Amino acid sequence: MSFLEKPSPGRLLLDDTVPLTAVIEASQNLQSHTVCGISLPLPPKKLIGNMDREFIAERQRGLQTYLDSITQHPLLSSSMFVKKFLDPNNYSANYTEIALQQVSMFFRSDPKWEVQEPLRDVGWRIRKQYFLIKNKEQPKERYLLSWVDLGPDKFLSDKDLQSAMKLLTSLSTPYLCPLLFSSTSESSALLIRPFNERGSLRDHICKVKPRESYLKKYCNPKKSQGLELQHIKLYGRQILEGLKLLHDGGVFFGHLHASNVIVDDGVCRLMDVENGMLGVPSALRPAFTQLRKINSTESIDVFCFGHLLYEMTYGRPPDSVPIDQYPAVPYTAVVSVLQSILSTEACKSGMPTVSELMQTPLFSDVHLQHSEKLQIKVPSRLKEALKTAKESLEKRLQEEQRVLHQHRRLTRAQSHHGSEEEKKRRKILARKVGNAVVHTQSSGASSPPTCPSSPTPPSTTGTPVCLSVSLSLCLSVCLSVCLSVCLSLFGKVSDRLCSSPLLARTC
Repeated sequence: MSFLEKPSPGRLLLDDTVPLTAVIEASQNLQSHTVCGISLPLPPKKLIGNMDREFIAERQRGLQTYLDSITQHPLLSSSMFVKKFLDPNNYSANYTEIALQQVSMFFRSDPKWEVQEPLRDVGWRIRKQYFLIKNKEQPKERYLLSWVDLGPDKFLSDKDLQSAMKLLTSLSTPYLCPLLFSSTSESSALLIRPFNERGSLRDHICKVKPRESYLKKYCNPKKSQGLELQHIKLYGRQILEGLKLLHDGGVFFGHLHASNVIVDDGVCRLMDVENGMLGVPSALRPAFTQLRKINSTESIDVFCFGHLLYEMTYGRPPDSVPIDQYPAVPYTAVVSVLQSILSTEACKSGMPTVSELMQTPLFSDVHLQHSEKLQIKVPSRLKEALKTAKESLEKRLQEEQRVLHQHRRLTRAQSHHGSEEEKKRRKILARKVGNAVVHTQSSGASSPPTCPSSPTPPSTTGTPVCLSVSLSLCLSVCLSVCLSVCLSLFGKVSDRLCSSPLLARTC
């Protein structure tokens, strides 16, 4: 029987990776300052008594730029401070206090564990809290306890989820970090695994202390540096081996990044493999939802591997994707692999598979300590449940991508219709139509009368004018009707898009 609290009826599962936006309606100007070492363009302090309309509008635009720089920053935008400021209704809970209550209940049921210290803000997830604990029977060993809310991509039944977690705790492979204990309920999960004092691969790249706040560690690291080629090749191949092991066993991941990889005795191990089963959204979800070719869990893992390979090479993650221009680096084989994953062509036409990446010159000649064939033996019933959950996860992703694609098309159409160039073109067209009508009327008024007794055959010289006028009038009418229909359609579709879970919070 689970010790965790059940969710309240009608509880909404939010995707915390969905970007929030804001529009400034009024502003107060202060001195420029920095956040977590990041220089942000806060407009300067306004002059006393200066209430000129243009001056106020300029300061307001500056503040909007400042706010946009925060909401578009990958780390700041996901922080609790920003989320609570922009969406207080959904981010008002004290998740640290909730986690402490749940952990205390667990310790009462299993008194051999003891909390050493809470690791506050060590990870970026708002609904995931970490604690350093020890086993009273082994007081010198330290373990990492994490408590996390189940996410919107949780498609396994409670029974199947418990079976899947039991499978993960029984695994013993060199490329997956061991999971020692797990307990799940309808709303959350509690997990215990060994604690690595050296931290994650990102801690190693950024040369920071693992227990510090993630904003302090990663927002503006002073000493971050890319890895040497031999380590890029070895670590990359080991990570690919771990991904292939999961894919061959039917286990979906989707959460590969440098903070989810630890290096233990020269071997890279994947952490938080259970995230996909728990339904928590991927850290890179805002990026790959923009790319419709990345529509399967396997392609998500390859896309995430491209991000990780870039970070191992340059010492920082890419600012945006696609990437067609790469900083100078002496490793041409690395750039070739990056282009096959992160370039515009790759994002449009498709990316290589994990097996194909392992056969590239960069990774094919890497010697592995563990050369034996590894596999995960998944019971047939659980394998079928994982397959169904994987299909549901991919279906939700593809639906989000379809909605975003429609929204971008409608936004471009509205922007084009309201552009100065389009307005000028419509004015010129209307002027031409008006001149043609006036010319036709004046020609008809000055034409000489004809004799009834001697009918004149119809003239062909006036036909082009009449035809031109008719076509112009038809074009004008059609254009007006089309614009009216498009604007009406845009309003209806916008209402529909704003009712979707993905865009409702930004409309």
